[in-house]
Order: sequence, then C-alpha cells, then structure tokens
Amino acid sequence: MILNPFSQDNRCREFWALKNVSFIIDEGDIVGVIGRNGAGKSTLLRVLAGVFPPDTGIVEIKGKVSPLLALGAGFRPDLTGRDNIYLNGILLGLKKQEIDAKYSSIVEFAELEDFIDAKVRSYSSGMIARLGFAIAVSMEPDILLIDEILGVGDEKFREKSRQRMEEFMKKAKAIVIATHNMGFVREFCNKAIWLDKGQVRAMGNPEEVVREYLNMH
Repeated sequence: MILNPFSQDNRCREFWALKNVSFIIDEGDIVGVIGRNGAGKSTLLRVLAGVFPPDTGIVEIKGKVSPLLALGAGFRPDLTGRDNIYLNGILLGLKKQEIDAKYSSIVEFAELEDFIDAKVRSYSSGMIARLGFAIAVSMEPDILLIDEILGVGDEKFREKSRQRMEEFMKKAKAIVIATHNMGFVREFCNKAIWLDKGQVRAMGNPEEVVREYLNMH
C-alpha cells in the first residue's frame, strides 16, 4: 500500500503505508493490531474493509465484513440517530424490513432511547461511538473490524462491548481491532500484530508481542 504525500519542497515522494504485510486470520480469532501512531494500523483495517485496494499482493476475505473504522464514520450529522441507523443499514446491504427487525435492539444496546430522534450533530463522541458500535455488531458479520473504538464511553458500555465480542467468538466470528490498549490485547485477543512503519515487527502470542513492543517504547 503506497501513499504519496508531498514533501516540504512540494515534490511528491513515495511512502509505503504498508509493506510486506502477510497474515492469516482464522475463525474465532480476536486479533489485536498494535503500533505507534502512523504505523499503518488504520490503513491495514481499511485494506481489509475494501476501502483501499492493495497496490501489490492480494487480500482474500471469506465472509461478510462489518467495518467500524472511525467515530461516526458514514454518519450524517444533519440526520437523526434513527435516520442514520437506516442509512447505514442500507449502505451495508440490508433491506428496510431487515433494519426494522434490528432497530430496537440497536437503540437499546447504544442506550440512546431518549436521543434517537435528535440530530447526530448534537451527540457527544461517546454517543456516536455507542451508536456506531451497535450498528456494526447488529449486522452479524463474519468479520468485525474496529479501529480504536472500545476505549470510548463509560465502563458500563465498554463491558457490554467486551461481552458482545465474546459472543462473536462463541459464534466462530473473527474480530480485528487496532488499539493502543495493551491491557485489552492481553486479556481478550488470541493473536497480536505489531506494525512498525508499515511493516510487521512481531506477530503471534499477544503477551509476547505486547511485551516486546513495550520493551521498545
């Protein structure tokens, strides 16, 4: 994956956001992707989600992917929470009847019953995070991609999120989460990938990968 930012003299220079990244994710895996800001974590998730096509190599996905890549990604701030649920559901390929069936559970999980008809521009970042996560997991994907979202919100919601991800594990779903929360990776992930300047520095057992990462920082 190559990006082309401009240098200080306005000449375009080649920059590899990801290079020689290769791994396999199995059913039931919760994979923690760690690394410093700019290491390529978000780019990796966007490649897996199909947002960015790889410049070289291939990405093979078997299953339905639901990406939660940023707070309020895909939300229209001028629309209500209710409207955004339906808009996002349609964008994810659901029919109105399917969204109707999921609507109540989404609102309940997000704990936004009193605010669902308010415009999203009035939501706090935590409310947006809860709604985005609730929509993503309600799609019942085979693969859930999360970009540093579970650290937002109060402890009650973080616990609900962890429980929901454990449910995904029991159903043989796969989760890939880019995070700076080493405690989460150690406790909930069964695999870890450490990215450094777009390349895999270490991969495997979460405890070992996190320890190696922390020893270098």
